Amino acid sequence: MCLAIPAKVISVQEDKAKVDFGEGVLREVNVTLVSAKVGDYVLVHAGYAIQVLDEKEAEETIQLWNEILEAETSKD
Repeated sequence: MCLAIPAKVISVQEDKAKVDFGEGVLREVNVTLVSAKVGDYVLVHAGYAIQVLDEKEAEETIQLWNEILEAETSKD
């Protein structure tokens, strides 16, 4: 199974972008597959932005991920 996680684009330089996955998690990803600009949300898989997301869709997905992670940590 492959997972792609939404992240907000903080900066773009050529084919690389710094993205924010939330809670201070910043990473550099390759954006050659999409037309992303600062402020956009992108779907990231294996270090590549593979799709630009609508802000509402991205925020809903992030909320679902947070719920899943909370449920997992409460099991321990």
